[in-house]
Amino acid sequence: MNPDDVKYHKEHTWVRVSGKKGTIGITDYAQDALGDIVYIDLPEVDSVVEANSEISEIESTKATSSVIAPVSGKIQEVNEDLSESPEVINEDPYDKGWIAVIEIENASELDDLMDAAEYAKYIEEESK
Repeated sequence: MNPDDVKYHKEHTWVRVSGKKGTIGITDYAQDALGDIVYIDLPEVDSVVEANSEISEIESTKATSSVIAPVSGKIQEVNEDLSESPEVINEDPYDKGWIAVIEIENASELDDLMDAAEYAKYIEEESK
């Protein structure tokens, strides 16, 4: 269920890189743990974010959870569809459920992230 074309952060966010841009979302594992998502506080376009810092909050029927930036950069675009239909994150976390597009400031931060196999092992260890 974890696509190979994205990099994974230990806080259960992902980034799909295309040139200097990265699309960010939460993982299938995270949306499953949250349960039914009812609201998302989208980040501000043009805001500058640091890797490992909160860029948004997601509310579900179970809890409120922070969305952590996997890389640093400037928010270029947000998925406005989630304002009306946040449940899309539950249905399609890696495609239609993306949260934001960021202009990546420091590509070397990608080296700190996990690939799909490493992430699968990480969540297996974490759920023990």
